[in-house]
Amino acid sequence: MVAGALVLLLVGLAVLIVTRLRHKADAPENLAPLVTAVAPGRSPYTLSVSFTGAIVARYDMPIGIDGEGGRVAAVLVEVGDTVHRGQALARLDTSVLAPQVASLRAALEQSRAEAVLADAEYQRAVAINTSVGALSKAEVDKRRSQLATGNARVHAAEAQLAEAEARLGRTELHAPEDGIVLTRAAEVGQAVTAGTPPLFRLARGGDVEMRAMVAEQDLPKLKVGQLAQVSITGVATPYSGRIRLLPAVIDPQSRLGEVRVTLPRDRDLRPGAFARGEAKVSSDVRPIVPQTAFLADAHGSYVYVVTAGDRVARRPVRFGGVQPNGIVIAEGLDGSERVILTAGAFLHEGEQVRVDAAQAAP
Repeated sequence: MVAGALVLLLVGLAVLIVTRLRHKADAPENLAPLVTAVAPGRSPYTLSVSFTGAIVARYDMPIGIDGEGGRVAAVLVEVGDTVHRGQALARLDTSVLAPQVASLRAALEQSRAEAVLADAEYQRAVAINTSVGALSKAEVDKRRSQLATGNARVHAAEAQLAEAEARLGRTELHAPEDGIVLTRAAEVGQAVTAGTPPLFRLARGGDVEMRAMVAEQDLPKLKVGQLAQVSITGVATPYSGRIRLLPAVIDPQSRLGEVRVTLPRDRDLRPGAFARGEAKVSSDVRPIVPQTAFLADAHGSYVYVVTAGDRVARRPVRFGGVQPNGIVIAEGLDGSERVILTAGAFLHEGEQVRVDAAQAAP
């Protein structure tokens, strides 16, 4: 009896163990991982170089005091005004220089009158000496000397007047070229000297451009004359410009180089504004995969694909750029492969997987 009961107990334990093992084998965690895989195909794309910078005047001209300086008596322009070459921008006080010029002008007229009188006396002495010989040679020479002295005084007075008029002329600041007034630091009553910072800044010709810093690896893709689209905050439509200058040197610290983009004249393109630029450098047709499918490790970049036997295979690829819809694959895929879109980092090469039928590649 005891032996029969023991046999029945052992048989029952065996059945229980087999049943549990069968349930465990059928449990979801022991099934092959379910993955989503699609064939990316080949899509057209455009590679662009993006950069940021600021709007600046193409030719920024500082205008300051050229002379002894003085006190600002009048400011004749405002920021944003369009000015022409030679137009007065501001005037300094002339209460001291103007009387000096008037005094020197009067002294010049007096010197000229004395020179005319000296010339007349000399000519009369020459005539008398020629006709009757009543004057000695010494007297004639004396009249000649007086004439020469009078002429010298005229030249000296003219030089002094010219110097004073030049100083007086410097009390008025003029625009050296046509352009637009960018800044104005002059105020009525302000005392200024030759060392005072510029009172005005002028955008010569009104031309503006974008100056941007571009990464070293992107600079070889850009060319002088290449089209670029420039956007600024608050303006929906980008401006079309052309690359005017490429850097001759690269900053050794930041590894960036300055690029200059010529822009059209527009009242919204104000110097100092932040700008974003983009230049299209190439276009092609390549496979594009989602960013979640693109992986990288110490051995390089890769994606996981599903083979004909529904097993995971690692496929080395070369990065070709970023597009709004994913990563461009420059080499390694032809577009027909079933690329695993997500969870690739948790898979292993050769692992058996199940492909989501709703997302499977055709």
